[in-house]
Amino acid sequence: MKPAEDFSSTASWYRSFATHGVGGYSPIYEGLSFGVADDPDVVALIAQLPRPKQQPNLILACARLLGAPLGPYGPWREWLVANWDSVRAEALVRSTQTNEPRRCAVLLPALALIDGPIALLEVGASGGLCLFPDRYSYDWVSGAGEHTRLDPVDGRSALLLECATTGNPPLPAAMPEIVWRAGLDLNPIDLTDPDAANWLETLVWPEQVDRLARIRSAMEIVRAERPRIVRGDATAGLAALAAEAPTDATLVIQNSAAIVYLTPENRADFIELVTGMDARWISNEGPGIVPSALAGVGEAVPQEKDEFLLALDGHPLAWVGPHGQRLDWLAPAS
Repeated sequence: MKPAEDFSSTASWYRSFATHGVGGYSPIYEGLSFGVADDPDVVALIAQLPRPKQQPNLILACARLLGAPLGPYGPWREWLVANWDSVRAEALVRSTQTNEPRRCAVLLPALALIDGPIALLEVGASGGLCLFPDRYSYDWVSGAGEHTRLDPVDGRSALLLECATTGNPPLPAAMPEIVWRAGLDLNPIDLTDPDAANWLETLVWPEQVDRLARIRSAMEIVRAERPRIVRGDATAGLAALAAEAPTDATLVIQNSAAIVYLTPENRADFIELVTGMDARWISNEGPGIVPSALAGVGEAVPQEKDEFLLALDGHPLAWVGPHGQRLDWLAPAS
């Protein structure tokens, strides 16, 4: 199985984003992305940017941040062309840092397979919303309609994360003991900064009202914790931050929809580095981003076109929804 995305040109990137990214989730962004893909003049404008800055979600969010009309492609295109210099400047200093707390609903079962206490280090931590899986409540719902509820040790959280499951996932009966946590990000988001928090909200696709409410609730929880997120490169900064973890805890390095943004060469360097460390590694990325995980699934195809592949130490565990909405377990529970 090969990844479905085609990023060979700017136009194909936007067409792929419309089909495999926002298709079925955001009709507005889907229409705008298809519009860009079929518009050589707008493609030419975007193609002037450095390759990473051409990313559809980045351009769409920057335009939205600056007041672009959300709706049909024609008015949006007219606004974009008239305000391109401002959008370009914004894109050059911004980056996509979508921080979806519901991904914790698929990360936590992987974390439950690891002996604690745990020192949790997230690469691509953004604002740190996935650094606190033990601060949220969960409701996993099986295909048969059975509910498995888990709450923090101090009682129900203000945020309940719901996730549909298939297979036999090892749903935890208790929260993991996380004794240390830190994040690594090229551009950490300080949730106490209104501009930074607004950017995180702007990255949510227009129609996703429930998702926006979920992120706002998670931000309130995480603001009270003041997470430590270090500015640094995924490879150059990882070893130094990992060395700060307590030696009497199991170091767990996690990345979720993060290393896809690395170049293939840097991604290979990261995988080589993390697999050589004295640590467990949870990855939650698109298929093919961690080659060993994709090779390990064999003929087990995802139930949905957009699913990520959850893996532990490079071995596949489950196909999962990109925003934590589904957990389709592959491995037997242990």
